Amino acid sequence: MQLTPRQTEFADAALRLLARDGMAAVSFRTVAAEAAMSVGAVQKAFPTKDEMLRAMFARLRATASAPVLSEPGRPTLSGWLVDLMVAVLPLDAPRRAAELQGAAFAERAAFDPVIADAVASSDRELRAAIAGLVNRARAEGEVPATVDADAVAWGVLAFMQGMASQLLYDPAPEDAVRRQCGWVVDGLLSA
Repeated sequence: MQLTPRQTEFADAALRLLARDGMAAVSFRTVAAEAAMSVGAVQKAFPTKDEMLRAMFARLRATASAPVLSEPGRPTLSGWLVDLMVAVLPLDAPRRAAELQGAAFAERAAFDPVIADAVASSDRELRAAIAGLVNRARAEGEVPATVDADAVAWGVLAFMQGMASQLLYDPAPEDAVRRQCGWVVDGLLSA
């Protein structure tokens, strides 16, 4: 989705509102106030609220940065997967805001096929990348040949999403989260 500079400004303001006050707080009026602009300016940029929500989602996807880790799957697949999980879980304010925004759009995906398709596509890409790393680790003898790469990819993503949700309402220290991630990854990679 191509956004004008004004649409980008309003989408970013709406994402700040979403992270701070939840999706229910996002309206033309509140976005206008957050951006210090008129309601009419927001309505001119987005004729419908659905268009504004899709622009917000486009901005979230464009600005969400994947963590930069060393070579994927190195030095060990288990360690790399744990590092990946810890890097994206909501353990600080910026990652918490990103998780709140992402969770709101995951909920919205059940009612908006455009957002649903984008979320599903992102999930498929991540699962494919993880499965590829597991297959490489199997070929190199790092994990047993009996490990199902697709099942590991599904398990890792499901655990990350569940853990992220729990950490929003029940924060935990990073070292405890790292241990829990390690237990799950080790279990998935030893099956």
